Formats: sequence, C-alpha cells, structure tokens
Amino acid sequence: MAKNDGGRGARISPVRVLLSNEFGLIVLIILFAVIFASVSPAFLSKFSLYALGRTAAVNIMIGFSMMVVIVTGGLNLAVGAIGVGAAMTGGLLMEAFGWPWPLAIAGGLAVGAALGAINGVLIVRSGLHSFIITLATMSIFFGVMIFLTQAQSFRGISPAFTGFGRSKLFDVLSPLLLVSVAVGLLLSVLFRLTALGRELLATGANERAAELSGIRAHRMITVCHVLSGVLAAVAGLMLVARTGAAIPSMAGQLGQDWLLPAFLGPVLGGTLLTGGRLSVLGTFLGSFLVTMLTTGLLLMQVGAFWVQTWLGLLLLFAVLVDMARRSFLSRRKLA
Repeated sequence: MAKNDGGRGARISPVRVLLSNEFGLIVLIILFAVIFASVSPAFLSKFSLYALGRTAAVNIMIGFSMMVVIVTGGLNLAVGAIGVGAAMTGGLLMEAFGWPWPLAIAGGLAVGAALGAINGVLIVRSGLHSFIITLATMSIFFGVMIFLTQAQSFRGISPAFTGFGRSKLFDVLSPLLLVSVAVGLLLSVLFRLTALGRELLATGANERAAELSGIRAHRMITVCHVLSGVLAAVAGLMLVARTGAAIPSMAGQLGQDWLLPAFLGPVLGGTLLTGGRLSVLGTFLGSFLVTMLTTGLLLMQVGAFWVQTWLGLLLLFAVLVDMARRSFLSRRKLA
C-alpha cells in the first residue's frame, strides 16, 4: 500500500523518510503498544489482539471511504449513514427474502454505490460544497432507512457470513483485517497505476487545470463519491459479519459515530484536506493507531467521553503537525 503524492517525483532522502507520516505512525504504534502493554498486560493477549484487529478492520475501511473523497478536495459526512443503509439492506435481503449471503452482499454494495452516486450528482449539479450536500443526505439517508425498515434489526444473518466475521486465523488474526489489507492494495493500484486514479488526483490538485487538460472533473467527483459509498458499504457489511446482526444504530444516530474515525485515519496518514495527495498506507496505519488508542484507553478504564476528547485533540494535533512538516520540507526543498 504505497504512498501517492499526486504524481510529483519528489527526491527521496533520509530526512524526508523520517519526517513522513507513515514512519511517524509506525513509531507511534510501537510506542503506544509498549505503553499499553506495560500498564495492562492483557493488551497483548491473544483475545485482545484478535479484538483489536477486527475492530481496526472496520475503522480502516471507514478511513478509506473518507480518503477517496478528501483526495478530490471534498468531504463525505454521510459515510456512516451510507454504511448503515447498506448493512440494513444486506440484512433485509438475507432475513426477509432469503437471499444467499453473496447476493445479499452484492445488494448492499449496490445500495452503497447508489447512495454515493446521489451525493456526487447533487454536488455537481447544485454547485454546493460537498460538506453541505452530505450533511443533508446524512439525515435523509438515515431517515429513509429507518422508515423503510421500521427501525427493526435483522438477526437472521447467514451463519456462513457471520462465521467468517467471527473466525480466527492462527488463533489471533481476524480475516476482516485481511479484507482491509486487500482493499488497501486495490486502492494503491487504482491511484498509482491507473488513468482513473491519476485523474482523481489531478482533479483534487487543481480542478480547473484538470478540466483544461481534458479531464472531466465533474465526472471524477461523482466517481469518487460512488467509490466512497461502496467502501462505506463494505465497512457496514463487515460490522454485520462481526456482530451477527444488522442494527439501525450500529454507527450511532445518523451514522455520526463514524465521523471522527473517518477523518482521523486519512488526516493522520497524510491525505491533504485540500485534495491532490493521499497515502493509502498512511490511512491504514492512522486508522489502526486510532483503534489502538481507543482500545488501550478503555483497557485503562478511561471514560468513553475522555476517549472522544483525546481523539479530537489528536485530530487537531495531526493537522498542525502536518502543516509544520510540509513547511519544513518545503523550506528544505524536499517536498
């Protein structure tokens, strides 16, 4: 899962590597692992590592879902609502209609893509910022989902599907984490080796210049929201596999519980909020770090309110540090 800086062939140097988001995140993951293990030996138990992996898998996918929109300079506040809508669709198809789980998953992914497409078309046609559109659709999607399902949970999930979500590899590794790794590799290929990925990056770097070079920027914005919807749907379906049920509140009211993890992963990983640059590996590591911090703080019996406070401070700190890092690299002509 390599880093993509939007096609700029920057010179690689030891200073640049040491100041990279990815290196910093690896150091922080090791540091906090040592701290949490010293405070609570249970942190490194097989069960704790397994639980950490399967929770991180969902958070990583949530981060990917936001990352592919941020790279074009946009936002998707409806990530949680789309994910829950897709999850409820999958649960409905399995329980009420008796669909085999592969077809039900395909149905959930199709709903995620459709909701993402609605966001993209509304943004392009209205000319409004994605913040406004997705803030509105977050409530709309969630409300429609509650109306259609009557706020009922679907627990008749295929045993094969839930068995995959609850299985263990080598008694410690969740296969859900391998799904996140596979998706990360596919995203790396998309943004590094395909024309579509380069066009998405170019649109985020400079939409007007992209248009002048023949790229249909509006189409790219729609595409990124469709991709975001699919990734959010994957996250929702992974959560169903993990819990064994499709529950309307699985991502909080209106899906708001996903918003902070969705931003933290990409921002910590080095994805520019202004667009044009992303790091799939950085988003993976950033989301994993967020999960580790949450798990470790809860093991230390820190209240959930303080966990959210620390994660919010981490987001603010990450933005300020990235600004300082890029300023330093620019002055040293390493950026």
